Amino acid sequence: MNPIRQRPLSVGPLRAFEAVARRASFSAAAEELHLTQPAISRQIRSLEEELGAPLFLRGTRHVELTGAGATLLRATAPLLDRLDASVRHIRTSQGRRHVSLTTFASFTSLWLLPRLADFQSQYPDIDIRISATDTLVGQDDPELDLGLRYCHPDDAPAGSDLLFGEVLTPVANPSMPLHQPQDLARQTLIEQDDHQPSSEYLSWRRWLREYAPPGTEPRGWIYLNYTSQQIQAALAGQGVALARMAMITEALARGELVEPFGTGKRLTSPYAYWLVRWQGHGKEPRPEVQAFADWLLAQAALTRACLDN
Repeated sequence: MNPIRQRPLSVGPLRAFEAVARRASFSAAAEELHLTQPAISRQIRSLEEELGAPLFLRGTRHVELTGAGATLLRATAPLLDRLDASVRHIRTSQGRRHVSLTTFASFTSLWLLPRLADFQSQYPDIDIRISATDTLVGQDDPELDLGLRYCHPDDAPAGSDLLFGEVLTPVANPSMPLHQPQDLARQTLIEQDDHQPSSEYLSWRRWLREYAPPGTEPRGWIYLNYTSQQIQAALAGQGVALARMAMITEALARGELVEPFGTGKRLTSPYAYWLVRWQGHGKEPRPEVQAFADWLLAQAALTRACLDN
């Protein structure tokens, strides 16, 4: 029985393995890594010897992962991504000042990006790096300075700053003939389609129960799982969206969307938007991070004023 080897694996063979697995080709991996194909093959053989298991089934035209290879890839790919991101962070942190933040995609496109030019005009020497993902990123990422999150107050990380609450309102293209809630029976409703706990508060069914005559049913439904898609569909006149007001204040001000039933037919939700300040990791607060956080809070105050009107 061979003893189990305990020494750690080298990064070079792991990078070669990940490239071969991703490209399904030794030659393509060699070209990507600027190595020869024999060099890639030697690294893979070395890795297989270290692990005591084959990683690929080698065919004449392609390679395929074995079970052991698939297991190793699941662990290797995210680690290499994290390593590369850390290297980029170290290299660039020696140059221009920057702020890194994470938030969800619809908030980025509908709320943050339309306002960002204002910050850049005030601080042209600060670069902003945005990681837009709908997956909540933990506070253990050393490359992040701030987070913008949407959650219930009970789930907001300690020390978070409230940006604004959730207000929902029907919105539509100005050309749509809407005057009373019963007019929705002749329209298509654009509905939030996900399985998040907040979905019950974003539902048209909730609004119809509150404000429409009993039994009101729309002509049809469009189900979309991204807020930005719902707003795009409403702008295009494809239906009526029950929109998150914080995301559409500019579109309403420009007249691109209208609130056909007025401010009296709005709904609120216990969920809200928060600014999270990443702490720890041996990092001291940097002036540029504080400047961006202060700017975010000032912009949030303007949004709150719109929600209260």
